[in-house]
Amino acid sequence: MSAVDDLLTILDLEQLEVNLFRGRSPQSRWQRVFGGQVIGQALVAASRTVETARLPHSLHAYFLLGGDPKVPIVYEVDRIRDGKSFTTRRVVAIQHGDAIFSMSASFHVEETGFEHQAKMPDVPMPEKLPELPPAALAAMPEVIRRFFEQERPVELRPVEFERYLGKPSEDSRFNVWIRTTGPLPDDLAVHSCVLAYASDMMLLDTSLVPHGRTVFDKRIMAASLDHALWFHRPFRADEWLLYAQDTPSTSGARGFSRGLIFRRDGTLIASVAQEGLIRERREI
Repeated sequence: MSAVDDLLTILDLEQLEVNLFRGRSPQSRWQRVFGGQVIGQALVAASRTVETARLPHSLHAYFLLGGDPKVPIVYEVDRIRDGKSFTTRRVVAIQHGDAIFSMSASFHVEETGFEHQAKMPDVPMPEKLPELPPAALAAMPEVIRRFFEQERPVELRPVEFERYLGKPSEDSRFNVWIRTTGPLPDDLAVHSCVLAYASDMMLLDTSLVPHGRTVFDKRIMAASLDHALWFHRPFRADEWLLYAQDTPSTSGARGFSRGLIFRRDGTLIASVAQEGLIRERREI
């Protein structure tokens, strides 16, 4: 199976009972479940209890415990409200009898009204950027190089790739083009869940941009604490999207990052915000 096929399989939850679903994790070398996987699976679980005419417009999530990739995750959906225009769901992810993650998601019928949006940053198009220049890849620490060399469901083409060489950014910004490495079904809900998965891939790392560090550094302890995502306009996750990220603040061992996601034509399709634990590992 390709990495994209594997991602779609991971997002295709097994229904155990009404409002109860089970998901699995890929058998990788990671010691914890990837946060984006739990977000994506939780959104799948919520979506399967909502009528198809309503798509997600926002989600707000908290990571409570590190997930165990060796055992399944059970998702329990609470159908909080079904209104005329909006539907609200709460999802709790459970492992070993404990809640490891909670999320509220809201779904909305299609409507029209006022329109405005932020402008997309002026950056090179993805075709002008290799996933990473060979010279930069060769100069990277082994753990970072291994991450970019392995097969992944989401392709990343960083604009400011110099940060992986230890160069801090003066304006605290980090832009990266993303898309799946293969085509996705023509199902808008699938594209929303895949973007939810991808939205957690680099956002926590952005909080270290001003310091010239990355979460791949063995001296850094990093973990997502919460994550919020708003969907604004239609998109396809298998087409290039610009993830424009910045970090307004890092303090108290917590890093705050946010992102705007654009289609390549400049249309703003989503906004993201996240706070995570960022601290130097303590000497034992």
